[in-house]
Amino acid sequence: MNEFIPPGPEAKVFVISVAAELSGLHPQTLRTYDRMGLVEAGRTSGGGRRYSLRDIELLRMVAHLTAEGLGLEGVKRVIALENQVAALQAKVAELQAELVQARAPQNLPALYGGRQVTVWRRQP
Repeated sequence: MNEFIPPGPEAKVFVISVAAELSGLHPQTLRTYDRMGLVEAGRTSGGGRRYSLRDIELLRMVAHLTAEGLGLEGVKRVIALENQVAALQAKVAELQAELVQARAPQNLPALYGGRQVTVWRRQP
C-alpha cells in the first residue's frame, strides 16, 4: 500500500469557506482580494477557488496589516517588497554557494615540460 504524503504548503487544497475560517476573513473578502491580486487562488475545473497554506498565511498578514491601518494598495506594495526580498535572498545564497565552490582548491591543467609534469594549484 502506498504511504500517504501530505500536500506541501504550496498545494491549493482548501475551499474558500475553509480558507476564510482559517484566515479569520469573510469569503467575500477572499474573493475581493483574489480579484485585486493580493492573493492568487487556484481554480478547479468548475471555477471554484482553492487556497494553499501559504495563501492562508498571506491572508492573515493582509488582515493584520489592514487592521494596523494600512490600505490595500499599501498591503500590495508590502507583499511585492517581501517577495522581492525573498528572491534577492535566494540569489545571494546561490551566489555565496558559487563563491565557496570557486574558492575551493582546484587543479589547473598540467603543463608538460620535457619529462617533468608540473601541476599548478590555485592559491586560496
